[in-house]
Amino acid sequence: MTLRPLRVAAHAELVSLVVMTANLATVHLGPVSSLMGPTHGCVYLFVVVATWRLRRATTLTKAAAVVPGIGGLLALRRLDRPGTVRPNLEKVTRS
Repeated sequence: MTLRPLRVAAHAELVSLVVMTANLATVHLGPVSSLMGPTHGCVYLFVVVATWRLRRATTLTKAAAVVPGIGGLLALRRLDRPGTVRPNLEKVTRS
């Protein structure tokens, strides 16, 4: 499975959290909250499910994906490191 959808969702998760927090800290517009809240929730769930479906993801990588806001980026970082994928699948994917 390619990591491209997970990369897009991880960045969208962080951006949506930043927009929601900035909106809350400044003017607190209702339409922005109404749009970004469900968007962040859906993207967060997509990141968690996409990470848990990866066969090469370790338990720590799956746990990192559950962290709200930056979990997708943490999981991607762990997936990009050579020693943090399952050993029996590392040989197959690197060949």
